[in-house]
Amino acid sequence: MGICGTGMGSLAGMLKDSGYTVTGSDENIYPPMSDFLAACNIEIKNGYAAENLAPRPDLVVVGNTIRKTNPEALALAELNLHYVSFPQALGHYFLTGKTSLVVTGTHGKTTTSSLLATLLHKANLTPGFMVGGLVQAFGRNYNLGSSPYFVVEGDEYDTAFFDKGPKFLHYQPHTAIVTSIEFDHADIFADLEAIKDAFARLMAIMPEDGCVVACFDSPVVKDITARAACRVIGYGLDQESEWTIRNLNVKPEGTFFDVVHKGEFYSSCKSPMPGRHNALNGLAVIAVLDRLGLAKEDIVAGLSGFEGVRRRQEVRGVVNDITVIDDFAHHPTAVRETLAALRQAYDGQRLVAVFEPRTNSSRRRIFQQDYVSSFDRADLVLVREPVPLKDFPTDQLFSSQQLASDLRARNIDALSFSDTDTILAHLQDTLRPGDVVAILSNGGFDNIHMRLLEILGK
Repeated sequence: MGICGTGMGSLAGMLKDSGYTVTGSDENIYPPMSDFLAACNIEIKNGYAAENLAPRPDLVVVGNTIRKTNPEALALAELNLHYVSFPQALGHYFLTGKTSLVVTGTHGKTTTSSLLATLLHKANLTPGFMVGGLVQAFGRNYNLGSSPYFVVEGDEYDTAFFDKGPKFLHYQPHTAIVTSIEFDHADIFADLEAIKDAFARLMAIMPEDGCVVACFDSPVVKDITARAACRVIGYGLDQESEWTIRNLNVKPEGTFFDVVHKGEFYSSCKSPMPGRHNALNGLAVIAVLDRLGLAKEDIVAGLSGFEGVRRRQEVRGVVNDITVIDDFAHHPTAVRETLAALRQAYDGQRLVAVFEPRTNSSRRRIFQQDYVSSFDRADLVLVREPVPLKDFPTDQLFSSQQLASDLRARNIDALSFSDTDTILAHLQDTLRPGDVVAILSNGGFDNIHMRLLEILGK
């Protein structure tokens, strides 16, 4: 139930590959997940209804988008069906007996977990994995694996309507990466303290022989991870961390940097993905793989050959010397880091940011002011008005008009639009050769990327 969620869809594929008969239902069916499930020959019912539970399944996996009032959820009790949450199913079927490598944090989970899985694979230790994006090296976001390792993207979001604890508590972590801890998911967390408590619960279940690899650039991360009973390895730009970076240089062809371990030069490295944040993601993976005993040469070569992950600074096409980039950034910090990376990578070119506030947090006013400084590296910002959240007064909702006005006050050319069609019309009129268009959204954004490329190609 809720099969088109990235995690749910990949779990469905894994169960199918394991020999189970799998069906699913959802009301938000769109590519790439719909195409992926079709290729797996998994039947999807459009919409939720009790009839979707016929013939009677042996087990129902309930996604966390399903509310207890959902007609299928109500039917679970009426039919006395066995059901579990997505994290419970993942833990039971695929993590038990494995060395679970869990990548957590407010930012960078998908890129970092994809990189970790890819580098293990390139070192002939093909892991099982489940991540939040389609990994280019595999063409999908999961793998059953053939080694003792399983890489999983550990989300702090709640598990299901019947389990309000964080998902990552079900992932049996042996090694955990913590990239960052900031306030997010305002729909389920009251404040930063509540999120810190979730990560503290994760630290409490780390085994003594395990390891936490933590970004010590964040005082919050440093404080929370100190509570783990296992070894904690710090990484970051702070030169006092066990693993750190020097001589960072971002170019169009990638990010170049030197890695230092315990004060000693480790290796010169290249990440094909631009930006300081991607260098740090790579550094976290280097620290994990070094602890697992992989050869330095394999780690460095694997990083430089990383093919990337869908929707993370992914170049969707170049038409008439106009580059269209798709990125998942939606939190103010992620927007800021992504645009800073693209500004460095495409120095001297006009950078156009197209932003869709779509998450429950970004559609609330809670980040209204934080977004104002997130777009400083852009030359032109186009913001779509979000679909309003139900049952919230207007003064608690995010305003794209207000953001555009505040950006103009910072001397940034910015406009707000009521829908995607008007954004496309404006782009058609204003884009010119040499421009770089960064489209930022955690959703499908009405397929704006391919529609824009088609318009530019006419």
